[in-house]
Amino acid sequence: MGSLGWAVALSVLSAASYAGAAVAQERLAEHRQRGLARWAVALLLTASGVGLHVLALNFGTVAVVQALGTLTLLFALPISALRYRVRISVPAWIDAGLTVAALALILSLSVESDDPPLLTETAGRVLSMITLAVVAVLTGTAAALSARSPRWRALMLSAAAGVAFGISSVLSKAVLASLTEHGAGAVSLFLTGMVILLSTGGYLLGQLSYRGAGLAAPLATVSVTNPIVAAVAGIVVFEEGFRFGVAGRVVVALAAVVMTLGVIGLARRTTGPAAASAEAGATSGAGSLAAGRAPEAGSPGAEHPRGVEV
Repeated sequence: MGSLGWAVALSVLSAASYAGAAVAQERLAEHRQRGLARWAVALLLTASGVGLHVLALNFGTVAVVQALGTLTLLFALPISALRYRVRISVPAWIDAGLTVAALALILSLSVESDDPPLLTETAGRVLSMITLAVVAVLTGTAAALSARSPRWRALMLSAAAGVAFGISSVLSKAVLASLTEHGAGAVSLFLTGMVILLSTGGYLLGQLSYRGAGLAAPLATVSVTNPIVAAVAGIVVFEEGFRFGVAGRVVVALAAVVMTLGVIGLARRTTGPAAASAEAGATSGAGSLAAGRAPEAGSPGAEHPRGVEV
């Protein structure tokens, strides 16, 4: 199996691990973060997803690996259907088809640079500083919007998480290239530290983005921002490209738009009753506070209704 085949296989396994981790984390939330076994399963699946993702970066371009990461939502679709005992609707299948078709087109046009994806210390520091600045601006904007619009706050935080995740993957690929090409002594401690910082920061920002806005909007935002940022950085930093020159890039851009629409649709259809309840609760709670009263018993802000369509 060639490098692209390994990248695809490892990325698919990584996406499946992340989807399983999401289910485990949702169950943890339902049980108020209690249960050692649930914590162990969630952490094990998350760690497996991270490890497989890093390995995939060693075999494929950043654009391909990050795009395949959106398959997490595709795996979440049947899991959500089985978990909540609902049928998968025709629009959900259309979203899944759009995502897979766009991914296949991106894969068929992707070409890796002949040179190893190495990054100089100076270039790594510049990329890291730019990333931290962008993440800081998005986080600051989210803080400013916190009181006025929980949804926009969530979108800004999830966008910051997507930027952090995307660049951490780019830096991970550079660190792996240094390790395989020149040995452990050539690995930059600064870049390694930035990978850990951005990965951890992205995770925390992603968790914060779900508060008060449900899951659909933040999940779609981070799922779209992550691969787009990583793909652009991969093209600029590692000179990754696509077949057929400008025409190929135009086709890939169109495929990315189609994939984005599919991912947004999948995010909306895989959030489950808990997410729907949270979003309804946030809306009801905000309305009640604006009117100067607490949410009434039996309202969406007071209890969690069950049952949503996938």
